[in-house]
Amino acid sequence: MVVTDPIADYLTRIRNAQQAGHRVVEIPSSRMKRSITEILYNQGYILKYKFEEDNGPQGVIKIALKYDPVSKQPVIRKLLRISKSGLRQYRKANALPRVINGLGIAIISTSRGVMTDKQARSENVGGEVLCYIY
Repeated sequence: MVVTDPIADYLTRIRNAQQAGHRVVEIPSSRMKRSITEILYNQGYILKYKFEEDNGPQGVIKIALKYDPVSKQPVIRKLLRISKSGLRQYRKANALPRVINGLGIAIISTSRGVMTDKQARSENVGGEVLCYIY
């Protein structure tokens, strides 16, 4: 199976695993996906993650999903792919989006690497808006 948009595939796998109530999801690895995974972990959207190199040619990312202990609802309410392969979305540093007035995060691919909208604003760099997470 050839995936034309690996980031959308990554987000969809997480979304599907949460809807099915899974604790762990396995995703084929890439440098971009690793960066996004680290951001999700640092922002508190996932419990933990592990990069496994020995699994196939590109390796696998294992992500432990996070659920609310009381309501059993997933911590990640929504994953939205913004920049698609047919229409890339680029923003300057002063025009970066605020997701739900700062409650969510936008993941931006900049010349200085993948970062959240808040980091990109503080470093005054723009880039491609990959996705919104809240």
